[in-house]
Amino acid sequence: MLIGFQVENFRSFKSEQTFSMVAGHFSEHVDTNTFDPPIAGFGKLLRTAAVYGPNAGGKTNLLLALKFIKDFVVNSASATAAVYPYSPFKLTATARRKPSKFQITFVQDRARYDYGFWMGSERIEKEWLVEYAHSGSRTRGRTLFERDWNAKGSGYTWKFSSFLKGQRSVWSEATRPDALFLSTAIQLNSTQLRPVFDWFQQRLIIIVGDVKLNESLTINLLEEPHGKERLLPFLREADLGIADLQMKKEPIPPTGGVLVSQSRPVMVHSPGGASANLITVTLSHQGDGDKPVGFDFSEESTGTQILFKTAGAWLNVLKNGEVLVFDEIDTNMHPALLRYLLSQFQSKKTNPNNAQLICSTHNTSILDRALFRRDQVWFTEKDQSGASHLYPLSDFSPRTDESFEKAYMRGRYGAQPVFSTRSE
Repeated sequence: MLIGFQVENFRSFKSEQTFSMVAGHFSEHVDTNTFDPPIAGFGKLLRTAAVYGPNAGGKTNLLLALKFIKDFVVNSASATAAVYPYSPFKLTATARRKPSKFQITFVQDRARYDYGFWMGSERIEKEWLVEYAHSGSRTRGRTLFERDWNAKGSGYTWKFSSFLKGQRSVWSEATRPDALFLSTAIQLNSTQLRPVFDWFQQRLIIIVGDVKLNESLTINLLEEPHGKERLLPFLREADLGIADLQMKKEPIPPTGGVLVSQSRPVMVHSPGGASANLITVTLSHQGDGDKPVGFDFSEESTGTQILFKTAGAWLNVLKNGEVLVFDEIDTNMHPALLRYLLSQFQSKKTNPNNAQLICSTHNTSILDRALFRRDQVWFTEKDQSGASHLYPLSDFSPRTDESFEKAYMRGRYGAQPVFSTRSE
C-alpha cells in the first residue's frame, strides 16, 4: 500500500511536490474511505484519490513520476547508459543542471519503507532505503543502505546497516553510476531486498499512456473453477442488466500474439500452451417472462464491453490489495460506471485487502462529497513560469455544505483552463 511520494525537478514539476494517501483528521466517510494499515504507530490511509486540473497542468506528469520510479527500479540494472532517462524541468537553466529527486513511502509485508534517489544528468547522485522496525509500541527507522556521490569526483560514499545481510560490497561494486543499487542487488540475488523490489514490480500497477489493463485476465478468471461466480456479481452490481454469461472456446492454430477484439471473437493464448483459442462470449439479459435472452458481445454497449474485458483486472487488483494508478480514468467510461468502480474500492466488503486507486480525471460529476472526503481530492496547475504545483482540496477548508463540483467549476480551487479572449 502507498503512503505517499515526493517529486522535484521532473518534467513540469520544478519545486518539490508532495502527494499523500494519509487520511486527515476529518470525520466524513471514515469507515468506508479509510483503513488502518498493518503497521504500528501510524494513522489511517485512504483507499482512493482523484487528481483534477486543466490539460497540460501536470496531472499526467504526476502519475508519470510514479511510473518513472517503478520502471527505473525494475529496469535500471539491465538498461544501458544510452537510455539514461534524466528528465528535469527544462524551462530554466538552473533546473537543467540540478538532479531530479524522488522519494516514495509504502508498506510491504507489514513493514514500512522510505526509498528515494536523486538522478543527475550523468549519474545517480544519491540513493537510500529506510526500513521502519517495530518493537512493542515504538517504531524506529534504520537506514539499510545509502550512497552519495562525492562532488569532487572521487566516487561514491557507501553506508550499510548491519541489518542488511548479503554480499554488500559485491553489489555496490557492480552498481553502475547510471543504475540503482536496489535494482543491482536484486539482479545479484539479494533476498532481503526482494520484498521491496517486488512491491514496485508486482504491487504497483500504473496505467498511463499506451499502457492498458490486461484484458486477458477476464478470460483467465472465467477458466478458474469459481471464476464465473466472482465475475457475474461484479458485472451485475454495475447495473448493466446482465443475468448470465456463457463462454465458448475453440482451438485455432497458433498466432504468436494476443488479440482482444471489439467484436464477438476474443482470441487469447491458452495458459501454458502454444496454441491459441477463439473465445466467443454471449451475455444474457432478462427478457419477457423472466426468460434470459442472449446477446452477441458485439451487440453490447461500448461501456459494457469495456467493463467485461477489464473486469478480471479490476477484480485482480481488489483481490491482491494492489495500488492501481490510472491516468484519465474517465476515457470511454460513463460517469455512473466510474462511480461504481470507485465504490468497489471504498467498501470493506468488496475491498477487504485494502487495494488503492489513484486516478486523474476531468469528470466533475464524481467531485462529490457523498463519494470523496476533502483529503481525497487533489489539483494540479501551472504558474506563470510553466511549473506545475500540486495541492489538496483540504487546503481550502471547504464548508460542510459546500458542493465540491460547483466550487471547482466556479474557480474557487483553481486548476482551471485559461482561454485567451484576444480577438484576431
